[in-house]
Amino acid sequence: MLRNFLILGGTGFVGRSVAEKLVERSGGAGGRIRVATRRLAHAKPVQLLPTVEVAVGDVHDEATLARLLRDTDVVINLVAILHGSEAEFERVHVRLPARLAAACRTAGVKRVIHVSALGAATDAPSRYQRSKARGEDALKAAGLALTILRPSVIFGERDRFLNLFARIQSIFPLLPLAGADARFQPVWVEDVASAVVAAIDDPTTIGTTIECCGPRVYTLAELARAAGRWSGAERPVFAMPSLLARMQAFFMEWLPGTPLMSRDNLDSMRVANVASGKLPGLERLGVEPAPLEAIAPRYLGHVSGEKRLEAWRARARRG
Repeated sequence: MLRNFLILGGTGFVGRSVAEKLVERSGGAGGRIRVATRRLAHAKPVQLLPTVEVAVGDVHDEATLARLLRDTDVVINLVAILHGSEAEFERVHVRLPARLAAACRTAGVKRVIHVSALGAATDAPSRYQRSKARGEDALKAAGLALTILRPSVIFGERDRFLNLFARIQSIFPLLPLAGADARFQPVWVEDVASAVVAAIDDPTTIGTTIECCGPRVYTLAELARAAGRWSGAERPVFAMPSLLARMQAFFMEWLPGTPLMSRDNLDSMRVANVASGKLPGLERLGVEPAPLEAIAPRYLGHVSGEKRLEAWRARARRG
């Protein structure tokens, strides 16, 4: 049984769920789950899990990768960015997988689970999608025992997708929305994590690419409205014309912090983020995807709860 794991990107949204699923898999049978992080503070959600070992270091550094891979049976790569320049996408999505492949060969590590993205293709319209495809190719060329997972947009309690739509609608009377007609097939983070763990124990998935999608397709406008409705703050959605949407995205790229939308995001939405029907899905791994409607209302209700609490506090201050 494969017992020692290295998770790259293990402190992120998906990584936390993967670490928890691996702990459940071990069932106290020993082994080690090493989670790499640049800053120890980022690892607080996982460092108290049994058998989890937090290792601080820069995974883009070859010597650090070599150290992290010692005594490892399986590597799970979750490192990704959604926004960035061509050089940033190249560094994270292409050069890191290439470095990882070389380090795995040196360390004698064969089994790799790589989480990519639905729509990854070398001729895709966005830098994000093209870089994801080149990263897949770098790992495939290394002769590893590789399984690739391609999820659609991932939702869950800590997501920055539905939660963002809910919070915006709790503040503003109108939601201007770029790419309103873009189609998605959202998948629950716990289902993606279950797929990662199932792939580890299924050697027949080696050499395959599996699409991780939920049971239903939605437009972006439908998802935004649902997030507002489930949080108790539904607002009218204004579908922005493409030219105005690109202008908005351009200005958002110049704002401090992570942009809410970029022109590259708009380019990505030109391709439907749904299952192709040409590759196996979650059922290949024995995972039955949870419906969005069964999960999202449970955690989006906190937005309306916060509003009720603030209203109560305001009434209390007024006496």
